[in-house]
Amino acid sequence: MAGKNYDSKDIVVLEGLDAVRLRPGMYIGTTGVKGFHHLLWEIVDNAIDEISNGYGDTIRITLNKDGSATVEDNGRGIPVDKHPTLHKSGVEVVYTTLHAGGKFNNANYKFSGGLHGVGASVTNALSSWCNVTVYKDKKEYFVGFHSYRDENGKMHSGVAKEPLKCVGKTDKQGTKVTFLPDKEMFGNITFNFENVCNRARELAFLNKGLKIVLQDERTGEGEIYHYEGGIADFVSYLVEGKNKLFAKPIYFHGQDKNFDLEVAFIYTDSYTENSFSFVNNIPTIEGGTHETGFKSAFTKVMNDWARSNNFLKEKESNLLGEDFREGITVVLNVKMNNVQFEGQTKTKLGNPEAKTLVESLTIKELSIILSDKKNSSVAEVIVSKAKGAAKVREAAKKAKELTRAKNSAENFNLVGKLAASTSKDREKSELFIVEGDSAGGSAKQGRDRRFQAILPLRGKPLNAEKKRIDQVLANEEIRTIISALNTGIGQDFDLSSLRYNKVIILSDADQDGAHIRAILLTFFFRYMRELINDGHVYIGLPPLYKVYKKDYTEYVYSDSELPQAIARAGRNYSLQRYKGLGEMNPDQLWETTMDPDKRNLIKVSIDDAAEAERLVTTLMGDDIEARKQYINQHANFDKEDEFYKNYSKVNTKTAVD
Repeated sequence: MAGKNYDSKDIVVLEGLDAVRLRPGMYIGTTGVKGFHHLLWEIVDNAIDEISNGYGDTIRITLNKDGSATVEDNGRGIPVDKHPTLHKSGVEVVYTTLHAGGKFNNANYKFSGGLHGVGASVTNALSSWCNVTVYKDKKEYFVGFHSYRDENGKMHSGVAKEPLKCVGKTDKQGTKVTFLPDKEMFGNITFNFENVCNRARELAFLNKGLKIVLQDERTGEGEIYHYEGGIADFVSYLVEGKNKLFAKPIYFHGQDKNFDLEVAFIYTDSYTENSFSFVNNIPTIEGGTHETGFKSAFTKVMNDWARSNNFLKEKESNLLGEDFREGITVVLNVKMNNVQFEGQTKTKLGNPEAKTLVESLTIKELSIILSDKKNSSVAEVIVSKAKGAAKVREAAKKAKELTRAKNSAENFNLVGKLAASTSKDREKSELFIVEGDSAGGSAKQGRDRRFQAILPLRGKPLNAEKKRIDQVLANEEIRTIISALNTGIGQDFDLSSLRYNKVIILSDADQDGAHIRAILLTFFFRYMRELINDGHVYIGLPPLYKVYKKDYTEYVYSDSELPQAIARAGRNYSLQRYKGLGEMNPDQLWETTMDPDKRNLIKVSIDDAAEAERLVTTLMGDDIEARKQYINQHANFDKEDEFYKNYSKVNTKTAVD
């Protein structure tokens, strides 16, 4: 077959910022809620880079009534002089040219989260308009950018309306940026005050002494975040509501040329490890070489202390790292240059030298702390807890072996529980974890058995937040889930062995159903977090109502949608309220909740691991008063769907599949 000619004229060259609008996902990941807020964080991160390098101490973030956002810092101000080769001001270069910035060498920014020089220009490209004011050398400068279509319909992205101008005199220093995200790119998404608060708080913790002033002009709400204790205050914040094993976090700080390390940690009586690491203010939720270096150094220092103080006898084996990390909450804050992240999402540090530097600095600084007699009681607490953890580890090892023997998916114990799918293609396979035998029966009959597996729960799983791993493994419902997924848990978790691409929690749309969702999400968060991080966990949304009459049927998924559905049905309609999944016949369950072409799923993700940790503790931990306070603040018991939305919002960030 003759092919179409492919000549040089077929090669399209995108000018200016057009590439950003054509492929926004390459730059901000998504044009959903997360990508929308990413525009704000690109500007905030520029201000943070100024302050973390010693220029300025305050950032003001304002969410304006017209939907725009303003970020102002008191740093040095973006350069306003003419660029030697591009012949326009530094401000215009930064905001209109991809891969342009002051962070490609270490002369201006010793530490920076911006590596590619695309942040400010991407925000500009995806905004309807963007105004930049620079306060520098006693003068105030201004330039406005806008995106528009010409008479031929061609889009022009982030174009300066006119060159940068000096518009007055000032005693201020710094940069102010106001931008309005383009509705053509993002639809009607608006800035979420709670999301902005969470990130602003985290940045204030990570940069000791920084003040972030946040104002929402739409509602009048405001917050000020300022922590002189830095990450030590961060650790204290994370363990609020937990039983601490010593009064204050242990903190140390080490430096080596262009490498800066801060560590703060404390222990609680919980049974899991909670590590949070950051590189140049960027959360590294997948860890990396810095975490590896810290863990190996921490294990060595603690074993050395235990032996030298006769907590480990000569014939006893060293304790393992996982033993020492049971119950720890630790924040690792690294600042370095020439950062190498693995993957485009910047979630895992890849620099080999970071492991060596963190290891040596941790051994040096932590050894000094533990050699101080006033800290001996803290060391004793850590070693004692580790020895207890070692005993539990041995018990858990036996329990895991028992679980493998009793509850593998091929074993008779899952027969009658798991209705497996026939497909062996993991990418197409789904597992529905269904509340109750009645709903499980409907799901088994209504499913597409080629790719959908059903696992009914015959009782409530254990709340993993309050139990040791051996106790978790003793729960029959938990064991069946582990066996069905085939991944193992905790230290033995292996994502490559996962049998299903989607793991869908399907429970009743009431408070009992919400509790089961909370228990299952807590288990996944504590013992299979990579399952969530890699995007495999979903929540199914069953309907609350059926509005129908002759020749008309509509399913309604929330109370707020019901009046409109009734109006569409018109007179003489009938209304059915579903109290549980078991009330739906197999065809209805398939049509409303399981059919990939019609259903609604909430994808569970963790955008802010530290905040998720704190809120899981609040909702599922032992502090009853903290839980009551949170529920009173966020839940609306007059509307079950509002309670559900609040729970989902708090524990996860959601995206409709």
